[in-house]
Amino acid sequence: MYGCRRTVMIGRLCPMTTHRAPKPAPAPTQSVERVVTAGLLLALIAGLAWIAGMVYTLTGWAQ
Repeated sequence: MYGCRRTVMIGRLCPMTTHRAPKPAPAPTQSVERVVTAGLLLALIAGLAWIAGMVYTLTGWAQ
């Protein structure tokens, strides 16, 4: 049977494993959050600069 190596079979099923996957370390997520926050801040600044440029352009056309 697939996945059953040297274990006692229960009917046609293999016994479940008892080990669990290790929990991820909390440290790397903080650096990712900083990068995302910095990216969003740069996007906000670029958006505000674009809006200011559009206002400047439109006021120049209105004269």
